[in-house]
Amino acid sequence: MGEGNKELRPSVIDLFAGAGGFSLGFKLAGFKIISAIENFKPKAKTYSQNFPEVNVIVSDIKLVNPLDVADKVDVIIGGPPCEPFTAINPRRMEDPRDRLYKDPIGRLVLEFVRFVRELKPKFFVMENVPQILEVEKYIRREFERAGYDVYFNVLNSLDYGVPQIRRRVFISNIELKPRKVRGPNRVWDVLKDVPPDAPNNELWNPPSKIARKIPYLRWGQAAQKFGRFQNWIRLHPYKPAPTVRGNSRFVHPFEDRPLTVREQARLMGFPDYFVFLGGRNVQFDSVGEAVPPPLAKAIAEFLKRKLIDE
Repeated sequence: MGEGNKELRPSVIDLFAGAGGFSLGFKLAGFKIISAIENFKPKAKTYSQNFPEVNVIVSDIKLVNPLDVADKVDVIIGGPPCEPFTAINPRRMEDPRDRLYKDPIGRLVLEFVRFVRELKPKFFVMENVPQILEVEKYIRREFERAGYDVYFNVLNSLDYGVPQIRRRVFISNIELKPRKVRGPNRVWDVLKDVPPDAPNNELWNPPSKIARKIPYLRWGQAAQKFGRFQNWIRLHPYKPAPTVRGNSRFVHPFEDRPLTVREQARLMGFPDYFVFLGGRNVQFDSVGEAVPPPLAKAIAEFLKRKLIDE
């Protein structure tokens, strides 16, 4: 590797950026995030707080001209909303094609394709839930029209230093083979030493109906045993956490209380210096909808090696 390559800082645009988990991984790998697009103002504020050097565009992506964002870019990343595709959505359209072409939220995937078509990046990576594989042939066709062959890469965050079972599809124009990372793989590995004064670590009281049931929950048991509160799972300290979602609310392994936002962020691999803004529910959603930064970093390092080899 030449001296110039040692300082290589490829450029990145983050679409549907959320709070910035995907961006953080790429930043830690030495990429330069030049722009991010996020339509939801509270999440955009969190992004700006943590990435003050990045141009954050708070807008409906359908109204954004890619060429107004950048003349050229090395990598485009992003995670369009997963609700139209996930099996846990009771209002998901029956025909998979309709989820992509008729559901207005599902059509946002096509906005990602539009940015790729216009800006012609060297690489792109789009994250979504595994059920997006049900529209694989249609997405493949859209990217082929944009001039790219695509790979549907299924990665589990647990293999990349995140103590959580989280399988996601990363659609890219390259077969992603990031190096696996040894790291914390049990809940207690990351919860045992959270500083009390860490940002977003405020304790909070759940609704009284739930609070009364929490003391009776055993490890791995959900409050659905007692009614409709299926999200309230007491985490097993010596196992990985289940998938963290935006609406996930977990119970501490040893204490009769819900996790704080900071504790939940640790399950996603966010460093303690990463601050979440907005109300508590917005903060939890920002955490659960993110790409875990350690996984994002592993992907970024893989792409950087490919860029250096070019």
